[in-house]
Amino acid sequence: MTEKHISVEGNAKINLTLDILGTRPDGFHEVSMVMQEVSLHDTLELTATDGEISLSIECLNGAELEADETNLCWRAAKLIQDDCGVAGGVKMKLIKRIPIAAGLAGGSTDAAAVLKGMNQLYELHLDEAKLCELGAKLGSDIPFCIMGGTMLATGRGEVLTRLPNYPETWLVLAKPPIGVSTAWAYKTYDSGYDGSHPDNEAMMKAIEKGDTREAASLICNVLEQVTEKARPEINEYKKLMLENGAIASMMSGSGPTVFGLCGDESTARSLAEVLKASGIDEVHVAKTVERR
Repeated sequence: MTEKHISVEGNAKINLTLDILGTRPDGFHEVSMVMQEVSLHDTLELTATDGEISLSIECLNGAELEADETNLCWRAAKLIQDDCGVAGGVKMKLIKRIPIAAGLAGGSTDAAAVLKGMNQLYELHLDEAKLCELGAKLGSDIPFCIMGGTMLATGRGEVLTRLPNYPETWLVLAKPPIGVSTAWAYKTYDSGYDGSHPDNEAMMKAIEKGDTREAASLICNVLEQVTEKARPEINEYKKLMLENGAIASMMSGSGPTVFGLCGDESTARSLAEVLKASGIDEVHVAKTVERR
């Protein structure tokens, strides 16, 4: 009998804006942010099994990642088993291109890919709303990674409003060889923030008009201004990008990855070469992804 096997891609995300509105009674932060799916992706190869869950990981950047019950891929597969009464299991191989702990939702997008893949593998016919409901149990970014495209995310990040597609735009992603704790970034923000806040209404209007120049001028991330004080590499990367063709540059999420929006593919690829020549190891060229 032929094994049932499928392959699913999980795309990274960037934040075009990220604002924090306060702390919620449940301990999470109330956020408002415009999120954008990009083409840099991981690949999940899924094979149906009799009931066992297994995971192997190939990190193309040489990083190391636990392939056990703590991994979000494993937890997503187990959630499908438990919530949907699926007796079968899954053998998973994760081919990892998205940098780890980078502010690009790499773990969340892998979990989203497993949820979508298990839905397909076992013909569960779960709709997008149900998949998002399951994903929200594992992480706030997972519903966005399931739906993708261009979204306004509110609540703790799981309440999503579909926006018009951001016009196809090339970009460069560069991750410094440092780590940033999301918990630390939010805690530092809470201790006192006097920087600027994004104008999400203006950003959404610019996207609706298809005006990428105006949208680029409106990118803003309150956590960037917190993090770059402790991690000057972030500001150095932004400066390098802006000096070499990027229309705008900013840190994504809680960092430390910095992205540069470019006017066309050739500019993006030239910028990537400049960044690599400067000694930056993790550099990726990508473009925005549209959803219907």
